[in-house]
Amino acid sequence: MSKPRFVISCPFDTYSGYGARSRDIIKAIIELDKYKVELLPQRWGSTAWGFCKDHPEWEFLLNYMALKEWNQTQPDIWMQITIPSEFQPVGKYNIGCTAGIESTAARAEWIEGLNRMNQNWVSSKHSKKVFEDMLYEKKNEKTGQLVGQIKLQKPLHVVFEGADLDVYKVLKDNKKFDLNNVKENFCYLFVGHWMNGDIGHDRKNVGLLVKSFFETFKNKKQKPALILKSSIGVDSYMSRDEILQRILRIKKSVNSNDLPNVYLITGELSNQEVNELYNNPKVKAMVSLTKGEGFGRPLLEFSLLNKPIIATGWSGHVDFLNKNFTTLLPGELENVHPKVANQWLIKESKWFKVSTPHVGQSFTDVFKNYKKYKLKAKQQSKYSSSNYSFNKMKELIDNILINNIPEFPKQLDLNMPNLNLPTLEKI
Repeated sequence: MSKPRFVISCPFDTYSGYGARSRDIIKAIIELDKYKVELLPQRWGSTAWGFCKDHPEWEFLLNYMALKEWNQTQPDIWMQITIPSEFQPVGKYNIGCTAGIESTAARAEWIEGLNRMNQNWVSSKHSKKVFEDMLYEKKNEKTGQLVGQIKLQKPLHVVFEGADLDVYKVLKDNKKFDLNNVKENFCYLFVGHWMNGDIGHDRKNVGLLVKSFFETFKNKKQKPALILKSSIGVDSYMSRDEILQRILRIKKSVNSNDLPNVYLITGELSNQEVNELYNNPKVKAMVSLTKGEGFGRPLLEFSLLNKPIIATGWSGHVDFLNKNFTTLLPGELENVHPKVANQWLIKESKWFKVSTPHVGQSFTDVFKNYKKYKLKAKQQSKYSSSNYSFNKMKELIDNILINNIPEFPKQLDLNMPNLNLPTLEKI
């Protein structure tokens, strides 16, 4: 019996968050062995191309590249993994897949894109709620008269980003990421881009993180360190120098000559190298003051290492960070700053403003009472591995497809019966 033809358009061969998301979904669908998978590679902004050839474990995906004439026959199932405004129905059944949204609102064009598909997947309950709550009035451009409403009309499923338990785990051997230049034995770790925006307004909130760290441990006799694995979007010398300058400007703004150290790691790391960094005994905890996440992948992967996590208590990552096992910081919603608003992050939306006093208190308490938090971290690790693994994600995808994809008409071979006809004699 022939398998349904499943064509997926996505940036699977790029160095991007959407690329990682795409690869995991594709791998899961291939491993289900129920579909004839074909891939259409797409670019993702200015991110680098050629991820699969650079990473042999993913090179097998190139064997599934669609032929040039892929669109001469309509796919049974069509999936696009991108932002919703780009969704277009191409197949007999169409699935849109997006990480979602980091704030409280999305453009009307995104809702219209979701409505063009038969169903849509998002990474978190936060994204699902934002899309389901959106409501726009549609008016006649000439008369201004109300002609209808734009709201979500198609099914929306939460498909979390499952962690690879074969990669992200506690290492029993001595292979650890080299942090010999870090003199402190207690380090907080942040992983993520340092995006545009004044202190307190860049999406990952790295500027406020650095400032809060300086303010918390200035003039203290015993000081931990902060390690940033970061870039401004691309890993380059210019990116490194820009981040170092940002750290220096924040350092000068703090009224003290006795500040803790902040270290910077740049450059592309493999998943195995990232896990080795997480395993280094000097890395004691991960911290994120993020203003909003569609999911928050590094937080999930780090949570498998039995080490404490301090993070904001709002948006995508609270799906998997259990409030009983991690430190989720309080705060309030505030308007997205006009300087960081763009075509995806609209200025009419809100995101999270963390309570800075609680940041300092949490830094201090984890540093002083580490054993207490370490015990909770082990519980979080078990919770994450039991509920948010790649295999659990694959099971979820299988169930969604089984319960929603219709039966497609199958082409049957025409078998003519053998007829015993009389032969005619030649005259």
